[in-house]
Amino acid sequence: MLRRGGRGAPRNSRTGSRSGTPADLLVVGLGNPGDEYARTKHNVGAEVVEILAARHGARLKKGKERASVDEVTVGGKRLALAIPLTYMNDSGAAVRALVRRYGVEPTQLVVVHDELDLPVGALKLKAGGGLAGHNGLRSIKSHLHTEDFLRVRIGVGKPVSKEQGADHVLSKFAKRERTEIDVVLQTAADAVEAIAADGIDAAMNQYH
Repeated sequence: MLRRGGRGAPRNSRTGSRSGTPADLLVVGLGNPGDEYARTKHNVGAEVVEILAARHGARLKKGKERASVDEVTVGGKRLALAIPLTYMNDSGAAVRALVRRYGVEPTQLVVVHDELDLPVGALKLKAGGGLAGHNGLRSIKSHLHTEDFLRVRIGVGKPVSKEQGADHVLSKFAKRERTEIDVVLQTAADAVEAIAADGIDAAMNQYH
């Protein structure tokens, strides 16, 4: 179960002193800013956070942490929702500031992101572990100095060759794939809510 913080919550030794009211969960959806990247494979994480915001009446607004943020209550738990306004390769700068603001430990950070190692439409949850070459995750590890955060991984499939990886993730889904992905993104939002309600282990059992 997730630890619920209080105003007397201890200093987060990894990221410095807390600068805001603690959250039970910080949910970060990765992507690139700008209309030209909207609905590309690399932005599925950001889309999931937008879905969660819409479900719970949040209005994501630009904050000083270089991210669009708002807070919602889900099942009695306080969730901070965020989409970094940095480019993917520098996501960690925004995430570090958000972690400090909301006073969360790595196990209370959920990063929603695209995954080349999963087929299109696959959904997997993960606690810690490797980065699978994902530049956004690599940046987050670099800034937090840990891999122990939670992940909601959304499959976007592998390109024909490694050299085409950047073009692949910056492209949009084919029409047939987009229909499937739209369903998966809703399920990914459900999975985030399950993590908040029941913890990562129970959510993994439910969605794997």
